[in-house]
Order: sequence, then structure tokens, then C-alpha cells
Amino acid sequence: MASPRTHAPPEVTAVLAPPLRGRGPARPAPPWVLPTATVVGVLVAAELVIRSGVAGTHFPTITATGRALGQEMTKAGFWTAMGETTYAWLAGFGLATLIAIPLGLGIASSRFAFRSSRLLIDFLRPIPPVAVLPLAVLVLGTGTQMKIWLVVFSALWPVLFQTIYGAQDVDPVARDTARAYGLNRLERYRYVVVPSAAPYIATGLRLAATIALVVTIATELIVGSAGLGYRINQVRYADDTPAMYALIFVAGILGWLITVGFRFLEKRLLHWHHSQRVEAGR
Repeated sequence: MASPRTHAPPEVTAVLAPPLRGRGPARPAPPWVLPTATVVGVLVAAELVIRSGVAGTHFPTITATGRALGQEMTKAGFWTAMGETTYAWLAGFGLATLIAIPLGLGIASSRFAFRSSRLLIDFLRPIPPVAVLPLAVLVLGTGTQMKIWLVVFSALWPVLFQTIYGAQDVDPVARDTARAYGLNRLERYRYVVVPSAAPYIATGLRLAATIALVVTIATELIVGSAGLGYRINQVRYADDTPAMYALIFVAGILGWLITVGFRFLEKRLLHWHHSQRVEAGR
């Protein structure tokens, strides 16, 4: 006859049995991990493909390009070129911003001004800066002044366009509320229109900043004006392919830094906007 099974009380079982350690929710990886891993993977893959000879002999290896970049950074000419490019970009972009934002707010404040200027803006905005490059060289020469003028021409339109439509895309309820509180026209623009247009203006500035950098370097490449683009041509004519790709890589890094910098400023200055809160909550 089988002996009856005895069961320990729940209290004893809870004491004797080891606690079950369940895994909690996994911590999300830092946001920089995936992009960094992707970049490293692409660089490693490119190194292997180039070394295998599949890509031909026109591309230096990533390691050779890195060594060339290190050598360039020890030369005074590299930093002089960087200074020339940065100055032309910053001066042209700054002037475009100082012109476009007040002009856009002024055009958006008047229906007559908007209707009368819309055709002119839509005509001038799609013109590529390269198309007016011969005129700029003819009038201003090939120096820094010409580059700044082209940067202003290229960076003006994204900021102006975004400012106009941002100032027009204001919630009618907010406008009516401001009128009900007795705010005059200037106060309504200060407390209602400008904050509502701020995200649009920030997007326009970010786009215009990268466009301005592209135009600056392209102008230096085509015209031969002093700067990073001219430095790229110098090493190309010297048949120093690794140095050429290293300088192209520097141009990409500059564009990336500009984008990251403007995104950082947007998060700090527009932290009150719902788009920034939604992005931060992802």
C-alpha cells in the first residue's frame, strides 16, 4: 500500500523554495549605439570590398584614407582652407537668416504683400545657385565676397518660405483669443504668431544651413576660390587620391555636425513644442 503524499504548508514552501528571478523589461540601448554600429559595419564592409579588388583601383582603402586624413590635419593649408570655408558659410548663412526671417514675417502679415510677392518667390526659389554662378563671378570676381553672395542666394529661400507659411499656419482660435484679451497687432505677433512659426523657421534654418555648406564647397570646387573645395582640387591634381577622399569625408563630417548642432538647438529652444516632446518620448 503506497504511503500517502505529504504536502508542506505554503509558508514552508515559500521559505525553502528559491525565489524565481524573472527577467524584467530589457533596458533600451542608448540611441547612439545603432547608428555607430551601422557606420562601423559599412566602413568594415567597404574596406573588405576595396581590398578584394571588386571595386577596381579608383578607390583607396578606408585605412589609407584615414592615414591621409591624419596627415592633412597636420598641415597648415588644411586648417586655412577649413577657416575660409567656415567663414564664407557662416557669413552667408547669417546674412540670409537676418534677411529672410523679418521679410517672411512681414510678407505673412499682409494678404496684399503675400499675393503680390508669391509669384516672384516661386520663380526665384527653384533657380539653382550654379545657374547664377557666372553672373556672380562676372560682377564680384572669384573671392570670398562672391561665395558669400551665392550662399545668401541659396540659403535665403528655404528660411523665407518656411517663415511665411509658419506665420500663416496659426491656429485661428489662438488669434481670436489674443484679440479677445485686447492684444494689439505687434503683441499678437510677438506672443502668438512668432511662437507658432518657430518650428517652421527652425526647420528652414536647418535645411538652409546644409544647403549653404554644399554651395560654399561646390563654388570653391568650380571657381577655384580658397577653401575646402579648392583644397580638394589641389590634392586631386597632385594625384593624391587618399587625401582627396579624406577631404571629401571632412566635408561630410561638417554637414553632419551642422545638422546635429541645429537639432540640439531645436530641442533646447523649442522644448515647449509638442513635436519635441513626442520625439523625446520615443
